[in-house]
Amino acid sequence: MDGSLVSRDEAKVSVYDHGLLYGDGCFEGIRVYGGRVFKLRSHLERLYRSADMIRLAPAYPLATLANAVRETVAANGLKDAYIRVLMTRGVGTLGLHPFRCPKPGTIVIVDAIQLYPEELYQRGMKVIVAKRPRIPMQCLDPAIKSLNYLNNILAKIEAIDADVLEAIMLNTDGFVSECTGDNIFAVRDGRISTPPEDAGILHGITRAFVMHELAPALGMRVEQRPIRLEDLYTADEVFLTGTAAEIIGVNAIGDHTIGSGGVGPISKQLEAEFRRRVTTEAPED
Repeated sequence: MDGSLVSRDEAKVSVYDHGLLYGDGCFEGIRVYGGRVFKLRSHLERLYRSADMIRLAPAYPLATLANAVRETVAANGLKDAYIRVLMTRGVGTLGLHPFRCPKPGTIVIVDAIQLYPEELYQRGMKVIVAKRPRIPMQCLDPAIKSLNYLNNILAKIEAIDADVLEAIMLNTDGFVSECTGDNIFAVRDGRISTPPEDAGILHGITRAFVMHELAPALGMRVEQRPIRLEDLYTADEVFLTGTAAEIIGVNAIGDHTIGSGGVGPISKQLEAEFRRRVTTEAPED
């Protein structure tokens, strides 16, 4: 926290921090595989872009924060872990004014994580379609990975109420955007597609890894195009990607069974290639 290693019990945030008061800040979730920080530079570059978009001046250069991440991983003694890096606006007044917070806060957390049960990776997971739409890009650009996740959380509550773990969110034009915490892909007749960035999605690091590295390595191509719910319902396969989720197949969307009702072959190939790469030598760039 702000340049010092502290224990979980000693880690405290001021009640006057605008990250707490208003969700004014940004964050990244990053994975560690075999002691290597997966896509560390890509994640931190996205974090610094988010900070720039909300006019938050980082307290440290990117290289310094990268070293702090590695130091925190080493201090926890974990070879496989989850990292949460946060930048908050910092301590200020009770008013909204962001520039009355003289010093931004910087936090690095390293811990274990398991987002979904292992059996769901084998047989696929059921999801629903949230009634709550994605906030329009004109109101809050989803390229900003901000500390205010209430839009996603309310959609997540819909999923929990339906006894599933994830929900698909549509944008206000009725097109598929993303899930509450994951990007989404569809496969039909061997062709892989995913919503474009202007559908109101987070520019996912794992999404980009699938599109530009994993799929081409397997002789596959991913197309970005507008996707409607009907495209998902009639797809041969649907899968989700995310830092915590990695790659996981979807076997049903509400009452609609996807494909054969299991994890499809292309989803399995991509997941296997992902697993091979991160367990042999997870790329840090």
